[in-house]
Amino acid sequence: MLKISEAKMKEVINIANGERLGYIYDFEIDLDKGMIVAMIMASNYKGFNFFTKTNDIVISWEEIVKIGQDTILVNFKG
Repeated sequence: MLKISEAKMKEVINIANGERLGYIYDFEIDLDKGMIVAMIMASNYKGFNFFTKTNDIVISWEEIVKIGQDTILVNFKG
């Protein structure tokens, strides 16, 4: 079983393009089903945008390919 605190220490890598996406800072959870729906990460985008509150990357649970010792591999086409 993987603890949320352990998942937050793993680096997320996108296998679609080899990009290092960073680290998870939050999760979206379906309370009715008791399941994690998505991982939320800060975007690497450094620009400033008046129209968006945050530049979060939301990776759905279905896009996770493998959770390893040090990394989480995802197939994110965002």
